[in-house]
Amino acid sequence: MLKVLARLRVPLGFLFAALAFYLATPTPASLLAGFGISLVGELLRIWAAGHIDKGREVTRSGPYRFVRHPLYLGSSVMAVGFVVASRSVAVAAVVFVYMLFTLVAAIRTEEATLDARFKGEYLAYRAVFAIRAVIGLAAGMAILYLKSRL
Repeated sequence: MLKVLARLRVPLGFLFAALAFYLATPTPASLLAGFGISLVGELLRIWAAGHIDKGREVTRSGPYRFVRHPLYLGSSVMAVGFVVASRSVAVAAVVFVYMLFTLVAAIRTEEATLDARFKGEYLAYRAVFAIRAVIGLAAGMAILYLKSRL
C-alpha cells in the first residue's frame, strides 16, 4: 500500500491542488508572505538536489548533514507557504492530509530501498539523526524549563 501511495503522490497532488485552489481565499498580503516562505523551501530543494546522487551512495553532504530528507523538508516548507498564501483553514487541512500520507509513504518506501541497497550504511546514517533528535528535544525542554523559572 505504501509503495502504491508513494507512486501516486504526483497525480494525487494535482487532484489535491485543484481542491486547494478552489478553496483558497488569497489576499495580496497572504500571497506575498506565502511566496516568501515557499521560496525558502524551493531554495532548500535546490541545495539538496545538488548534493544527491541517487542509488550510488548514502548522501551526507550539503543539507543531508543536517536533515535526513531535505527534499521532502523543502516540499513541506513550500506547502506551508502555499497554505499561508491561500489564507484558508480548509486548504490547510487539505494540504496537511496530502502531505502527511504521501510523504510518510514516500519516506518509508525510500528508506526501505536504501536500507536494502546499502546494507547497514543507511541504518547507521539514520541512527545519527535519531541521537540528534533526542539531544535536541532534551535541550529544547531544558531551555523551556529554565525560562519557566525566570
